[in-house]
Amino acid sequence: MSRGVAGARIRAMVAGQRRLERGRLRLAAAGGAAVSVAAVCLLGLSGWFITGAALAGVAGLLAAQTFNYLMPSAIIRLLAIIRTGARYVERVAGHEAALRALSRLRPQLFRALAAAPPERALGLSSGEASARLIQDVDAIQTVFVRLSTPWALGAGAMSAIILTSMATPTAGLLLALTLGVGAVGSVVLARRLADPAGRELQVAIGALKNRIGALEAAAPEMKAYGLQDWAADSVASVAARHDAIQTRLTLAAGWIALWQSGVTALAVVLVVPATVGASLPMTALAALAAVMGVEAASGLAGALHQNGAAAQAMTRLDDLTSAPSVDLQVAATSQDLELPGHNIALRPDMRLAISGPSGAGKTSLIERLAGLRPALPGEWFMGETDAAHIGPEGRRALFAYAAQDVRLLDGTVRQNLLLAGPADDAALWRALEDAALADRIQTDPRGLDAPVGAGGEFLSGGERRRLGLARAYLRRAPWLLLDEPTEGLDAALETRVLAALERRLAHTGQGLIIVSHRPAPLGLCPYRLDIQHHQPRDGAEHRRTYPPVQPFEIDAGFMW
Repeated sequence: MSRGVAGARIRAMVAGQRRLERGRLRLAAAGGAAVSVAAVCLLGLSGWFITGAALAGVAGLLAAQTFNYLMPSAIIRLLAIIRTGARYVERVAGHEAALRALSRLRPQLFRALAAAPPERALGLSSGEASARLIQDVDAIQTVFVRLSTPWALGAGAMSAIILTSMATPTAGLLLALTLGVGAVGSVVLARRLADPAGRELQVAIGALKNRIGALEAAAPEMKAYGLQDWAADSVASVAARHDAIQTRLTLAAGWIALWQSGVTALAVVLVVPATVGASLPMTALAALAAVMGVEAASGLAGALHQNGAAAQAMTRLDDLTSAPSVDLQVAATSQDLELPGHNIALRPDMRLAISGPSGAGKTSLIERLAGLRPALPGEWFMGETDAAHIGPEGRRALFAYAAQDVRLLDGTVRQNLLLAGPADDAALWRALEDAALADRIQTDPRGLDAPVGAGGEFLSGGERRRLGLARAYLRRAPWLLLDEPTEGLDAALETRVLAALERRLAHTGQGLIIVSHRPAPLGLCPYRLDIQHHQPRDGAEHRRTYPPVQPFEIDAGFMW
């Protein structure tokens, strides 16, 4: 899918959230406009009032007694209350709309990522995926919050021009020109300085999280080999780039603020002389209204400062919203599996063992079958349909998969098991029993609510593998797909696990595809596929071959 179409998808998602939050966004825009109008009028009227009162005091006692100070002071207090209340409404409504929208947007993006083709969905590291779903989505928050900015800018500028024109029309015209110059200059500075830095910063955040996540996962090994200093230097080098970009973005904000200060000074320099002939209080009103008119544009400067980060975030999220190509939308029409040309035709109640040396491609083969890698045309068939033409979700629905490298949530035993689907406590304990893990979990007084730690750090390697096996048992699927389920187990525990697996298969009627290099698991299956390397010669391409499957007798004695 082209980037333009993908961009349209993310923009459509954001536009949909805007429609859902239309009421709050309109309230925020009204609040922003009211803040700007009240602020301009408040400062302008305050300047007129203070100057007029001073002149009345200088003119003598009679003038001071006749000067009406009650009405202006009451209006000033009213404007101050309006400004405070409107600011509260703007902030609450705008941020509530943004937070509510993002709370719906993140699940949409996660679902899009999960449904994407495997090369995209599984191609992101955990750190990069986290950066996109957190930092990038947070950057999009500004798209909602700053929707009130044009209204606030327009209302503030118009109020300032009107008040300044009350002194002289020329003063109002000059202020309008100054505001225009200020807006153009801010846009130019933002595009030259802030936009590039903001875009680079979003990428740098992802790189930093990616590096920290990768090193954190290898923390025990780095401690064992005394590489803590190297790891710290590695993170520091990535963090230094992030900090340098952040400094550039902050400097860009400083240059925009400096420009705004210069525009403010220019507005005063032009407006004050243009009020010649007007009374001194009106000159004060015009000058302070001009200052607040420029100040109303500060929201624009802030929005421009964030444009680059928001734009880059939208670009980075494009990949998460790209739909699978059309040829991946065919549904699986059968639960039967075939490997053409290798004498394999399996029903869901049959069993196949896959063996071969390390690196021969056993895991890759079953991951392509289960939709965790792009399927190779003609390699696997599901009934009459080539698996390469079946969407990943359609393939994954057929399998309960226990991977060789088990990934666990930083939660409880129960939470990790329930990833397979809804189940009551009795079913959870049966699955743990069949995985020979129930005794271990029962030793913890918290039972199913015992934490497993980040990545399962509170469990041993064998316990993590068996928890993954128990999770696969809980998934209702016609096929069990097990990758080295007994690796790291002693002979007695392996026998116990395989005996429970045999009983479970007899009860559920599921089919079994098991990858192992150990003889005991292979003995469960009447059919076996042995994958061997072919050594490349003369620069020839490295190829794998699949010899025909040969049935062999099951030696049941190892269990019974």
